[in-house]
Amino acid sequence: MVFIFLTSCDNAAQKVAKAEENVTDAQKDLQIAEGEYLADVENYRLLAADKIAANEKSIMEFNARIEKEKKEVRTDYRAKIKELELRNSDMKKKMDDYKLEGKDKWELFKTEFGKDMDNLGESISNFVKKNT
Repeated sequence: MVFIFLTSCDNAAQKVAKAEENVTDAQKDLQIAEGEYLADVENYRLLAADKIAANEKSIMEFNARIEKEKKEVRTDYRAKIKELELRNSDMKKKMDDYKLEGKDKWELFKTEFGKDMDNLGESISNFVKKNT
């Protein structure tokens, strides 16, 4: 009986040690995942800032080109340019206002933001090509 009691105590101690090790491993994994999530957010913010800056540059270059156009055409172009500038500005604000809310919400935000950003880029590109 004593042998069984001592053996079961060792097993309980081993189980506690194993559980503590599992908790430590889980905490490390969580820290790594959190770091990867934060790095992904920061990298995506930088990529978005680059795209927004490229959009601003395209708009600015087109704005300089239309100065040689007729007054009536310039008015139409400026209205469309104003709309594109506003959309670009809204995208910048949307990215700046994003709050860290977890990986799942981040993935959803990133997907929606990426689609909106691609649509805006296409709109700018099509407008510039069409009116060049």
